Amino acid sequence: MVLVGPAGAGKTTLGREIAARTQRAFVDLDAVADGYYAQVGWSIAKLRARIAVIGRLAAEAEWEPARAHAVACAVADHPDTVIALGAGHTSYTGHQHLAMVRTALGRCHDVVRVLPSAQREISLTVLRRRCTADKGRSWIIDGHDFLAHWLDDPGTQLVATRTIYTSDETPAQTAARLLRRS
Repeated sequence: MVLVGPAGAGKTTLGREIAARTQRAFVDLDAVADGYYAQVGWSIAKLRARIAVIGRLAAEAEWEPARAHAVACAVADHPDTVIALGAGHTSYTGHQHLAMVRTALGRCHDVVRVLPSAQREISLTVLRRRCTADKGRSWIIDGHDFLAHWLDDPGTQLVATRTIYTSDETPAQTAARLLRRS
């Protein structure tokens, strides 16, 4: 199972819960991606340097090949695991990068888009509150609302085989519901 969605959706927490319940390994791509980025000449340090020079939005576009490569490698290297992809790992401006990710994720039985609510504004409010409380960031950078971008991104919708709304459930309740429908 692969979990996708915007920052603050609870992918990592839910992924750990599902992995524990299914006795599978859990991989958080954000935690292991540096090695994959390095394979194509990128690093978080390089990304930060590019952000300082050209801004976050432009740097994210330059970084797309590395993110797509990381997804393809993680899926290939970690079969039969529960994987959580960071928000940017399914959001691309370059068609070829999204196509690469769609191909990689197409080999996965279940790609679940995780959102707090079926209502966009409720989801955005919940995500912003979680990100501000947990990570100290609103994700509005250089005038661009990354949370809204990730929430509305058609690429994330294209790669998902289904969407689950967590509402007011605990991660354990959402995991149980997800696994009943697998």
